Amino acid sequence: MARYGIGLIGLGKIATDQHVPVIAADPDFEVVAVASQRGESLPGLAQSYRDWQDLLRDAKGVDAVAICTPPQVRYVIARAALSAGKHVLLEKPPAATVSELVDLQRRSTAAGLTLFATWHSQFNAGVEEARRQLAGRQIRRLEVTWKEDVRHWHPGQAWIWEPGGFGVFDPGINALSIVTRIMPTPLFVRSATLSFPANRAAPIAADLVFAATGGADETLSAVFDWRQTGKQSWDIAVETQDGLHLLLAEGGSKLSINGKPAVEEPSREYQGIYRRFAALLSGGGTDVDADPFRLVADAFLVGRRVEVEPFED
Repeated sequence: MARYGIGLIGLGKIATDQHVPVIAADPDFEVVAVASQRGESLPGLAQSYRDWQDLLRDAKGVDAVAICTPPQVRYVIARAALSAGKHVLLEKPPAATVSELVDLQRRSTAAGLTLFATWHSQFNAGVEEARRQLAGRQIRRLEVTWKEDVRHWHPGQAWIWEPGGFGVFDPGINALSIVTRIMPTPLFVRSATLSFPANRAAPIAADLVFAATGGADETLSAVFDWRQTGKQSWDIAVETQDGLHLLLAEGGSKLSINGKPAVEEPSREYQGIYRRFAALLSGGGTDVDADPFRLVADAFLVGRRVEVEPFED
C-alpha cells in the first residue's frame, strides 16, 4: 500500500504524459483523487471532481496535491491546499510571480507542510555530474540553445500566450533551472531581447546575455525560440578558464566532457521528482529553488520588446 495519497489537480498533457504513469509505478504514491475543470478522470478512480475546491473539501485519503494547472492559478490553489493541511508539489513554473512563490514558502513553513517547487530538467542524468565538474572553476563561456516547436509541445494551449503564461520561457525556464544548478557562481541577466508576436501577449523567442560573479572575461548567453521545426535543440555548452569543455545535450540527459561521452542515460526526470518528494515528505522538508524563476522575472524587467509576425496555432 502506498504511503502517500496524491490529489492531482489539473489533468492536461503534462499530468497524463508524466505524473500519472510515474505515480502509478512509484510504490510511495497513489493517485486517490483528481480535479479537472474539463471533467477528465482516470479509469477506475472514484474520486473525480470538476472543481479543485471540492477535491480539497471532500476527497478522502489525500495527503498531498500535485498542481498541474496553468501557472496563472497555481498560487490560489496551493494556498488553499496548504490551508487545508495538504503538502504541495508544484509543476513548473511554480506560480505566476516570484512574490506568489515567496508567500507560498512562508505559508508552508508556518504550517509545517512540505512545499516542493519542481524543476524536472534538474533531474536529468548529466546535470549533477556537470555541476561536480564545474565546482570551483571560473566560467569563460556559456551558450544555451533551447529551441523547439510550440505546436508540437503545446497544441491549442491558449493560456500559454496570455500574461502569466510565460510564452517561450515555459520551456526556457527548464534550461535556466539547469544553468542555475550547475554554475559555480550566481548568474544575472545583463540584457534581453524578447520577441512578441503581434497578436500575442507572451514572447515566442528570447535572446539573453548574462553576467556572473566569476569575473569579467566571460561570454554568457542563451537563445530560446519556439519556432523550430524538425529536430529540437536543448543544449548547454560551457567552457571554463582552465580549458574544460562541457556539453549537456538533449535537455541534460547526455553529457560530454572535452568531446568525450561522460553520461548518457534515458530521461527519468519525473521519477526523480517523486523520489525527491517522498524524501521531503518523510523528512518533513521543503524544497523551493527560486533562482530559475528570478532569472525569468529579470529578463522581463530589463528586456527590450520586439514585435514579430503574428503566430497562429
